[in-house]
Amino acid sequence: MTDQIKKKTVYDDLYNLPENMIGEIIDGELVASPRPSIEHIHAGATLGNELGHPYSLGRGGPGGWVIYPEPEIAFGSDILVPDLAGWRKERFLRPKGQNWITVIPDWICEIVSPSSVRIDRIKKLGIYAQHKVSYFWLIDPLAKTVDVMGLSDGKWLLLAVYGENDKVRAEPFTEIEIDLAGLWFKEENQ
Repeated sequence: MTDQIKKKTVYDDLYNLPENMIGEIIDGELVASPRPSIEHIHAGATLGNELGHPYSLGRGGPGGWVIYPEPEIAFGSDILVPDLAGWRKERFLRPKGQNWITVIPDWICEIVSPSSVRIDRIKKLGIYAQHKVSYFWLIDPLAKTVDVMGLSDGKWLLLAVYGENDKVRAEPFTEIEIDLAGLWFKEENQ
């Protein structure tokens, strides 16, 4: 009888993926996802702009945040790539000598696609709770919804659910109003 040896995924395995894939290491396994749809990209880019100007750049808002699209973040041995992540500036440390960030974000946003919904909602959400990310947003660009969650005693508490054309002030970004209608891709956005 032959024993099968399961090779542990290492960071360098991410370099072997085709350019049209996003790689993550979850529970020691390489998880590859295709590049996102235009609906997904539009929601992420628009939200990044909505939050980036007042929070990262301090234009028309309070400043005090570092917000990045698709950063590689080390959660212990897991390397995850959320769609957006934010750190309060006083907590953020610039990565030195590696591609990934080791400081746990204060806020994460995942934008679900049909191919990623199970990973985002089950595996990654559990890892984010385990590592004490304070806030999590889950955006579904096809259903046009935003779930806002906060971590309480190690468990996610649903703070609010918004949809379609709502104008929201959502934790942790309550100082500005976000018009969700801009997140949803329309043909005239081209």
